[in-house]
Amino acid sequence: MDTLDLTPFWLSLRLAATTTLVLLVLGTPLAWWLARTRSRVRPVVEALVALPLVLPPTVLGFYLLLLLGPQGPLAPLLGALDLRLVFSFTGLVVGSVLFSAPFVVNPLKNAFEAIPAGQLEIAATLGAAPFDRFRSVVLPLAASGLVTAAVMGFAHTLGEFGVVLMIGGNIPGETQVLSIAIYDRVEQLDYRAAHLYSLGLVAFSLVILVALYASKRARELARP
Repeated sequence: MDTLDLTPFWLSLRLAATTTLVLLVLGTPLAWWLARTRSRVRPVVEALVALPLVLPPTVLGFYLLLLLGPQGPLAPLLGALDLRLVFSFTGLVVGSVLFSAPFVVNPLKNAFEAIPAGQLEIAATLGAAPFDRFRSVVLPLAASGLVTAAVMGFAHTLGEFGVVLMIGGNIPGETQVLSIAIYDRVEQLDYRAAHLYSLGLVAFSLVILVALYASKRARELARP
């Protein structure tokens, strides 16, 4: 019996972890701005963030391929920076960040919106600077939303197919993540490997979601 290649597992975990970290760093200030701003452009930004929820993944992947490809408008800039995004792991991260953005930004925005304005006003009257208020008041109160955003972003990235296939192709050891490996094995009629890959993905995703909902339930029961 052939040994199952675990490289797609580790590549998928690496992609999900990297994407989640990038989205938490970039998505947190964006979610805070969306939760607090009264700007007229807020609906436009919210729509752009939520767009991957309604677009087929292949559409986003196709336009990323055109934008980041060797003939795309960003080709001169990418060449000057010696960056190759198409058919590379870095390109997978770019596509995954865009495609998983709503699963991180929206939970963060909801958590920030639930924070009473009075809490921040009290901290301000005590002399706390804006960053100190965010660090010492906002982040602790929004901890549940941060956990939800991280888990949902991670789990959603694990199951991506259309975007990563379009921008990354199917390069073993570099861009062949688990979802693509499953498709590849089915095409080869290797149903044993496809079944093991699929079962592993289902089990891992289920464990993540059960842990998320269990922790949320525990926090609800712990409230006075």
